[in-house]
Amino acid sequence: MESIISGDVTVIVPVWNRRELLERLLCGLRAQTQAPAEVLVVDDGSQDGSAELAESLGARAVRMGAHGGFARAVNRGIRESQTPLVAIVNNDVELAPDWLERLLAGLEEGVWFATGRILQAAGRDRIDATYDALCRGGTGWRVGHGCPDGPAFREPCAIGSAPFTAALFRTALFDKIGLLDERFESYLEDVDFGLRCALAGCGGRYVPDAVAWHAGSATLGRWHPETTRRTARNQVFLIAKHYPGRLLWRYAWPILVAQALWGLVALRHGRGWSWLRGKVEGLRRWRELRGPLPGGRGSVTCVAQILHGGEREIRRVQRESGRDLYWNLYFLLTAGGAK
Repeated sequence: MESIISGDVTVIVPVWNRRELLERLLCGLRAQTQAPAEVLVVDDGSQDGSAELAESLGARAVRMGAHGGFARAVNRGIRESQTPLVAIVNNDVELAPDWLERLLAGLEEGVWFATGRILQAAGRDRIDATYDALCRGGTGWRVGHGCPDGPAFREPCAIGSAPFTAALFRTALFDKIGLLDERFESYLEDVDFGLRCALAGCGGRYVPDAVAWHAGSATLGRWHPETTRRTARNQVFLIAKHYPGRLLWRYAWPILVAQALWGLVALRHGRGWSWLRGKVEGLRRWRELRGPLPGGRGSVTCVAQILHGGEREIRRVQRESGRDLYWNLYFLLTAGGAK
C-alpha cells in the first residue's frame, strides 16, 4: 500500500466573486486535521477583492483577468500545481475538519480520484451530491441529490465519475485523460471528464465519511438564465462528443425524452427561453464537438455499458431513497429504461 500524506496535496479553489463564501472555505481549509501543502485560489475575474482576501489568509492567488468559466480556471490551477495530488473545491463549500484526511485514506492504490458525501447547506439532512450518473438520454444526476441522507449513502463504493464540487485527484490523471474541456465553460464539464475517465478505465472511490456542505450555484443561482442556457447547451455537447453514430440512432427516443423533460422543468422555473437558446447553441456547434471520440469512435460497446450502468444506478437509488418526478417520467416514457 502506497503512503499518501496531506503534504502531497494542492487544494485548487476557482472563484468568481462571493468573497464571503471564499473566506469561510479558506478558514475551513486551515482547520483541516491534515493540512494541504498549498491552497491555490484561481480568481476568474472577480471584482470584489477575492484574490486579495485569499492572499491575506495565506493562500496563493492566481489572477485570470477576464472571466472565462469554471473549466478554464480549474485547468489553470492544475497547471500551476506541483504536487502529485490536487483537490478541487468550489468556493460555496464548507468542509468537515477531517474531510481531506478521509479522502486521502480512501485514495487507495489503483484509485484515481475520490469524493465524499456532500450535503445541502440549506438542509443538512439532505444529499446535495455523491457521485455522477448519466442516462442514455444525455442528462445526468448527482446521485442522491435532494434525497434524505441515510444508510443508502453511507456505504463506500467504486465510482466512475466525481463531481468537481469537492473531490481529490491524482495529478497524473490529467496527464492521462487531459484537462477539463474549456468549451463547456461551466456545468457538466465534470461529467464529460468522468466519461473520459470511464472510457480509459480510470475509476474512483466514493468515501461517505468525507463530509462537506454545498450551497449550490451560489454565484449565479440554480435557475439563473445563464446557468440554464449553459446546462442545456452542455447536455447537447455531451451527446455530440461521446455518442457514436450508432448510439445516436439507438438512443434517439431516450435522448428526445430526456431533453424535452428537462426543458419542461426549465419552463416551470420560468427559463424556457434560456433552455431553447442553449439547445440551439449546442446544435449549432454540434460539428465542432463531433471530433474524434475519447477512446475512439469504435467504443460503441463501452459507451453503451457506461450509460446503461448509469441508468441502473439512478433506478436503484430512486427506488431506495425516494422518487423524483423527472426520473419517474423518463423511465416510464422509455419503457423502463436500460436493464
